[in-house]
Amino acid sequence: MREPWYRDGLGFACTRCGNCCTGAPGYVWLNSEEIEEIARHRGESRVDFSRQFVRLIGTAFSLIERPNGDCIFYDREGKGCSIYAVRPTQCRTWPFWESNLRTKATWDETCRVCPGAGTGDLVSVDEIQRRATAIRL
Repeated sequence: MREPWYRDGLGFACTRCGNCCTGAPGYVWLNSEEIEEIARHRGESRVDFSRQFVRLIGTAFSLIERPNGDCIFYDREGKGCSIYAVRPTQCRTWPFWESNLRTKATWDETCRVCPGAGTGDLVSVDEIQRRATAIRL
């Protein structure tokens, strides 16, 4: 098997800018365990949390969004993500998604929209691949 183009690792340091949390509509996928963890973090029951913040897309769960497409838990007034400590796998693995790692060009595009991508501490190829396979995006 050939080594990936990023075999020497890639830099990343989250700036909590919110670029990956705001803008065009989309989905923030989460599983049952993540729903439970976020509800507990917020001091809510799973049922109450789900009723207010989770939507069913086919057979999968996604967080709801604000009307402008922003994640419901992202505060643009400088506070950032209110569930950062327990954010879903999709959020924790950004920017190391398969779709961002396909080629050097796709990574360069990711770096253009994410000020933390390509900067900061070097993330090893093993860790990048672990994150990329944690959720398929």
